[in-house]
Amino acid sequence: MLNEPITAIKGVGDKLQQELELINIFTVEDLLFYFPNRYDSYEVKPIRELLHEEKVTIEGEVIGEPTVTFYGRKRSRLVVNLQVEHHVVKGIMFNRPFAKKQLRPGDVVTLTGKWDQHRLQITVSNYKKGKAKSQDQIQPIYPLKGSITNKQIVKLMKAAVSQYAFSIEEILPDDYLTSYKLPNRSDALCQIHFPTSFNHLKHAKRRFIYEEFLLFQLKMQWIRKRTKEATVGNSLNYNEERVNQFIDKLPFSLTNAQTKALTEILDDMKSAYRMNRLLQGDVGSGKTAVAAICLFASITCGKQGALMVPTEILAEQHYESLKNMFEGYGRVGLLTGSIKGKARKEIVTKIQSHEVDIVIGTHALIQDEVNFFDLGLVIVDEQHRFGVNQRKALREKGMHPDVLFMTATPIPRTLAISTFGDMDVSIIDEMPEGRKEIETYWVKENMLDRVLQFIEKEVKQGYQAYVICPLIEESEKLDIQNAVDLFHQLSHYFKGKLGVGLMHGRLRSEEKEEVMQEFAANRIQVLVSTTVVEVGVNVPNATVMVVYDAERFGLSQLHQLRGRVGRGSAQSYCILIADPKGEVGKERMRIMTETTNGFELSEQDLQLRGPGDFFGRKQSGLPEFKVADVVHDYRALETARRDAWTVIQDDLLKLPPFEKLRDLLEEMDDEGDTLD
Repeated sequence: MLNEPITAIKGVGDKLQQELELINIFTVEDLLFYFPNRYDSYEVKPIRELLHEEKVTIEGEVIGEPTVTFYGRKRSRLVVNLQVEHHVVKGIMFNRPFAKKQLRPGDVVTLTGKWDQHRLQITVSNYKKGKAKSQDQIQPIYPLKGSITNKQIVKLMKAAVSQYAFSIEEILPDDYLTSYKLPNRSDALCQIHFPTSFNHLKHAKRRFIYEEFLLFQLKMQWIRKRTKEATVGNSLNYNEERVNQFIDKLPFSLTNAQTKALTEILDDMKSAYRMNRLLQGDVGSGKTAVAAICLFASITCGKQGALMVPTEILAEQHYESLKNMFEGYGRVGLLTGSIKGKARKEIVTKIQSHEVDIVIGTHALIQDEVNFFDLGLVIVDEQHRFGVNQRKALREKGMHPDVLFMTATPIPRTLAISTFGDMDVSIIDEMPEGRKEIETYWVKENMLDRVLQFIEKEVKQGYQAYVICPLIEESEKLDIQNAVDLFHQLSHYFKGKLGVGLMHGRLRSEEKEEVMQEFAANRIQVLVSTTVVEVGVNVPNATVMVVYDAERFGLSQLHQLRGRVGRGSAQSYCILIADPKGEVGKERMRIMTETTNGFELSEQDLQLRGPGDFFGRKQSGLPEFKVADVVHDYRALETARRDAWTVIQDDLLKLPPFEKLRDLLEEMDDEGDTLD
């Protein structure tokens, strides 16, 4: 019944059907589950509860005849006085002179508009004769596209709800409804479209928030279980003695957090199931060292390892450091988009014939021409920068290789359990010994001279500086500093004193490499750059990070940039040049100067920016929830995750109370598998 075409609703012709299809409404069910994204309130409140300059609704009796004043061309102002409680309230209406005949002394009317508390006055946007009906006090507002109007959607929804709401079947077990005091699915659906009170609306939302989270978490937990059970026989029996020798030869000791994460990863590699783990660690916490040890472990059992990174600069940097680390232990190869012709054929052949043990590369690793001899471990660095399909393609290069995702963007717990519900998570939350905390300052642009003098002072002591800009070239739309202009400005300022370099995403790979080599060798002392240096570039001699127009960046990105300095033993500094106009921008700068812990910052960033902007919506892998919000509804998310884990672990989906949930999950399953 619910899968009938939308034309089954009276009033839906060909034109309206096309408009509805633009917003993905094809069936009656699609319409019923097309939820409002906000509500206009027409609830009548006592005058003492009305807030100045807020949209309000009042109810009262007309006193005397309304007056109309005409001015300009066809413009008018109507004033009507109302007795509201013990007050006389003035209603102002613009360009509606006809209302004078409709509003008679003694009439009871309901006015909605902007409230002026000081003048006891309302600027009217809507009015109607009579008292406000309770069912009209909360009006749903739907997200729209094309020429369809909210009024049309409301009309269709009323018809659909009255005709089909009784067909909505409950999918949650009765125990859940009772335990969490949730309304049934049909009642909740009626209330979410046409709430009879704010309390009923709140409970309807609670119901769908929990339902959305539970379905998502059940799917995640099911994928997690299926992945583990479907890939028996992937045990990497690495040589523990050789791995320990490799660790002992490292020029540093592992922190307790690194050791704990390493143990978790190596246990996964040894298990019969395929690893699907996320390694989180703050900038500079030593994830690469852990990755290198794991790659070596895969070599000791005759397998190959692959490390995929988002940029060529980072790939080349990892290649150099791992080549040195693996000298005498294994053969390391590099494959990026700029390796072409004979050199490319050579490395591709070596990968296929196992003349290379470890391959470091960009997305070039997932091209069809690249075939591994026996890929045992895949490590994806800065995993959120790769789309889901790219990650999947690399996983499928081997015979079910173990997969480790790494990120230096500390992901808040609330987001991690939502986005990575199908993964195990390891965290490195401890910094290597001897790391000094980076001092962070927020200054206005009028202090630029002092900032440049400070850079010069640091360079005289043998150190280097980054200066970061949001744009490459001048933009007419945004009045913000750009890298090319700033490069010329600083080249002029420091002429004859120190070398200034320029780096941005539009340079060819060879040019970027050349600039980075010049900077790493200290032939360039000040590097002007866009955020291309945000991830992974390692120059221990750099001690100053200056970020122009810092309010344009999120906290997590600013923290990533700050992490480019402080990689040596010297004291390092981060200077944020910003003049934020809004409170959020000011708050962001304040938090940056007070907090250096990436996980704390990420929680604050999530609160300020919301989950959609945290990674960038396109590649975040975040599910699109209709009602639920992973930040504000995190308690419901935790509850749903706990319940989903129990259902999957105890195999409850086969029991009658979970039958409807099981059916819905099988419909949702992309791969069409049954949940057996």
